[in-house]
Amino acid sequence: MQIRDVRKVFDLGKERFVALGGVSLDLVDNEFVTVVGPSGCGKSTLMNILAGLEEPTSGTALVDGKPVNGPSPERGVIFQQYALFPWLTVRKNVEFGLKNAGVPAGERRDRAQHFIDMVGLTDFADALPKMLSGGMKQRCAIARAYAMNPKILLMDEPFGALDALTRVRMQEHLLQTWEQEKRTVMFITHDVDEAVYLANRVVVMAARPGRIHKIIDVNLPYPRTEEVRLSPEFTELRNEIWYAVYHQDQVDDEAVAS
Repeated sequence: MQIRDVRKVFDLGKERFVALGGVSLDLVDNEFVTVVGPSGCGKSTLMNILAGLEEPTSGTALVDGKPVNGPSPERGVIFQQYALFPWLTVRKNVEFGLKNAGVPAGERRDRAQHFIDMVGLTDFADALPKMLSGGMKQRCAIARAYAMNPKILLMDEPFGALDALTRVRMQEHLLQTWEQEKRTVMFITHDVDEAVYLANRVVVMAARPGRIHKIIDVNLPYPRTEEVRLSPEFTELRNEIWYAVYHQDQVDDEAVAS
């Protein structure tokens, strides 16, 4: 996936708001990239452009060299809201996109069951969403996205509404799924610890206008474990990214002064 000088300007009556001020970024196959930054830095706008839900004002988003011109099954999208059909079971929710794509019933059921098992919902395959916890609903949404066999997963704060313990468990589930069924992942979060724990690279964005402030490699081994999370190397990366997110004005002032 290639992002080339993408700008997005919103017209707000007599005013114009520059949400993205020229963002360029490459993601390689099977890479896990997290995106962090202050509120209003354009993280969700960038993801909506990559998902084909918004058009850039200028610049281009490319997948395999082809411009993004709308939503596509090759790009699975998972939002903070679970977006499950409440009248369908877990199995039927996971099968939904496959059914619309014309996948035969037997293959559809097998593929759905594979990903339901992989996210740990085997015992809840025939349950309705109202019977599931928040974390289980999000696991169902992840299984549904994976079932469509997308090249890219775009995840916009998918764990933001969960309590701290469930969030940690969901991070572990997501990495286990990603290690089994590799995809290119872009994951937006406000949580610096989450950004470090999941990613190969962390993209730090800055606001006014939205742009890339810094990109930090995360050279921590997979599988990520509690020992990794508590390691000095993790703490060092977390502190570096925290400073990059929350002290941008200070860095900019120092650059101007020099």
